Amino acid sequence: MAADQPSNAFKEAPLPGFLVDCTPSIPNGSRSTPPPPSERDHRRDHRSRLRHRFMEGGAAAMPDYELLELILFRALPRGDTKPLAKRLLKTFGDLNQVMAASPARIKDVNGAGQAVVEQLKIMEAVAHRMARAQVIQKPILSSWDSLLGYLQTAMAHQQIEQFRVLYLDRKNVLIADEEQGKGTVDHVPVYPREVVKRALELNASALILVHNHPSGDPSPSEADIDMTYAIRDAAQVLGIVLHDHLIIGKATELSFRSQGLL
Repeated sequence: MAADQPSNAFKEAPLPGFLVDCTPSIPNGSRSTPPPPSERDHRRDHRSRLRHRFMEGGAAAMPDYELLELILFRALPRGDTKPLAKRLLKTFGDLNQVMAASPARIKDVNGAGQAVVEQLKIMEAVAHRMARAQVIQKPILSSWDSLLGYLQTAMAHQQIEQFRVLYLDRKNVLIADEEQGKGTVDHVPVYPREVVKRALELNASALILVHNHPSGDPSPSEADIDMTYAIRDAAQVLGIVLHDHLIIGKATELSFRSQGLL
């Protein structure tokens, strides 16, 4: 929000299906006026019909572009959002990649301004939180599929490399999930000493390393392997176990342990 804008010019808009009483903002910061009930009749109003169909049939009843329309309603209170929804999907490929796209790339799409960026990033954050809730404070070994689903949601479509560490207690319960660094499209700096130091601070007994490959190919590089062994050796000295290193690609992931690399 611009510095000279009134503090009440922005109100967080409700997500589809959430009952939050607030007035949505529009790109120039002015306040939209709710249409009269007659204009909201779902038989005559496209937005009302779309909302009604979503509430009646759920997401399964709608193609991706219509779900994206529902999200865009909150960013663009007036006008036809269908063309923009279709342009975003054509540009980025699917809903995951639309949400994960950088603000700069989103703004390059005709009709997508700051309000659209904010709404998409809010939805991305909600998706990540929901997936994370399935694994945090739970035994990892019995929640492995949920863990992989969370990591795919959070990392598969990122455009730069990210490195995170999952810290586990003695019962292999996930006690912390922390991003340790961001890098470029093909490199992220990792400091074994910092990883192990943080494990001691958390009183963790085991680690799982995770990073993504924006190229989509999860095959490990020599640098990936060397870094993994450096962390394993540093952790082992302090009695901390490195369970695995997962590399997240676009459609699948690679496990060092499954590949016999650990």
